[in-house]
Amino acid sequence: MLNKADRNKLRKKRHYRIRNHVFGSSERPRLNVYRSNRHIYAQIIDDFEGKTLVAVSTLTPEIANAVDNGNNVDAARLVGKTIGERAITKGIDKVVFDRGGYKYHGRVAALASAAREAGLEF
Repeated sequence: MLNKADRNKLRKKRHYRIRNHVFGSSERPRLNVYRSNRHIYAQIIDDFEGKTLVAVSTLTPEIANAVDNGNNVDAARLVGKTIGERAITKGIDKVVFDRGGYKYHGRVAALASAAREAGLEF
């Protein structure tokens, strides 16, 4: 059985492999997901400029007030919906999805599907 540090090392290795293929441009920025035990974070990043265009997490005040617990699927859906809406208002409608080395399952999949429902295309 792997301990937490070893699991995180393996996740980072997977994330580096993914990042070799996924690159965000100004026309199609990268939607990055980070998931901790207590919260979930999503950023839309332009890798050419090296700038974060939109960022939302369960620590964002409007989401923190709406959810009791930041580490469940409902909170991830709310983060996905919010980041999708904010991206659309900034004129971003197409993104490349970067799952951050996590399985496309549970909270990560819920965030992605909610962002798609909000209008993002990936």
